[in-house]
Amino acid sequence: MKEALENFTSQLSSSAWGLPLLIILIGGGLYLLIRIRFLPFLYLGHAIAVLRGKYDDEKDDGEISHFQALTTALSATVGMGNIAGVAVAITIGGPGAVFWMWVSAVIGMSTKFFTATLAILFRGKDSEGNIQGGPMYFIEEGLGKKWKFLAIFFSISGLIGALPVFNVNQLTQAINDIMLKPMGVYLDWKSNLVIGIILAAITAIVILGGLSRISKTAEKLVPSMVGLYFIMVLIILGIYIEEVPHYLGLIVTDAFSASFFEGDAFLGGVVGGLILLGIKRGAFSNEAGIGTAPMAHGAAKTNEPIREGLVAMLGPAIDTLIVCTLTALAILVTGVWQSSGDNGVSLTAAAFANAMPSFGKYGLMLCIAVFSISSLFSYSYYGTKCMSYLFGAEHKGIYNYFYIASIILGATASLGMMINLIDSFFAFMAIPTMTATIILAPKVVKEAKIYFKKLKNPT
Repeated sequence: MKEALENFTSQLSSSAWGLPLLIILIGGGLYLLIRIRFLPFLYLGHAIAVLRGKYDDEKDDGEISHFQALTTALSATVGMGNIAGVAVAITIGGPGAVFWMWVSAVIGMSTKFFTATLAILFRGKDSEGNIQGGPMYFIEEGLGKKWKFLAIFFSISGLIGALPVFNVNQLTQAINDIMLKPMGVYLDWKSNLVIGIILAAITAIVILGGLSRISKTAEKLVPSMVGLYFIMVLIILGIYIEEVPHYLGLIVTDAFSASFFEGDAFLGGVVGGLILLGIKRGAFSNEAGIGTAPMAHGAAKTNEPIREGLVAMLGPAIDTLIVCTLTALAILVTGVWQSSGDNGVSLTAAAFANAMPSFGKYGLMLCIAVFSISSLFSYSYYGTKCMSYLFGAEHKGIYNYFYIASIILGATASLGMMINLIDSFFAFMAIPTMTATIILAPKVVKEAKIYFKKLKNPT
């Protein structure tokens, strides 16, 4: 039964992540980048000013601040996609996979600008009359009722895509490898079940308190853990400083030679397979074009859609260009990617243990725990938004119990099955999100020109 499920999820993921999805995610993202003529990239300084609260107005519509919206979105994306997902990409694809993750991040910044802008521009109302944002709402409000089938498809896919099974799976593996094995604890499905139950209890305490509690928790946890992780990787890079230039060069050259690629060919070649791997892991890391982050940004307290689009752009830059690159370099310079038989989070832990034997893996464990647990909070919010859209806001709380139960599944299932399951439904979520974003792009461009003109010539 287990083998049949693993084969099914593997085939589902392969089918979902075919050429059509690559075209809509990367081709669509490039179209958006060209359509806006790179304009938002000139206003990253303004985006930081918005993030710091310079333009906040308590009278604006919405529930949370720009900073809380970004940290809520980042608490979902800065997590196992950065620590375990990068390790998976390097294990299968070698250093070159990182380059294609970078490409996906730059394109993703543009995509996030458009989707988050649309989340504010076309906010809708749930069955209780509360203002809501996200792909399901900007599809229905922006494109009209005849496109509602796409909003429903997104929401159904989101119910599964928002499940935390991959994050829990890797957090369980990290607890086992870093803490329990060295203590001589016997590990089996029962010990994993105990971990799953504890994580489910912690998650329940936060998510049953709603968005306000989730955003306030993320606001406190995410920045401090990104800072700690950043410092620890800089220490590793300092220890192996002579290796850094070599591996930065190898990331670029191997992207076009795919010398270390061990996955399936795509479009007739190994380079195609490497590009697809990098895009998949990049999408899992920053979620640009998937449609999750616009649900958080759609709750921001603002009446200026472009402002939230600019804040959302910072997400892939922090998430993939900074955090994923740090993880990749730590794995590469320490040599564990070639000397260790580990995969996922265990490979990253091996890199930290090699460089800092006394405390490295414990510092990483702290970051992993906070990243993973904070992501559990944010994904639950995304799932309840989908539930609310499909079945009414009065029933959204039901999803949380289903979500909490899935944490136990994630703790006891295999890594391969969890990756394939989430990859598949992320792909399904991307189809309606990107379709609607591409169709509505001219409206965003028009809003951007008005806003940037007003910024240059304030009246």
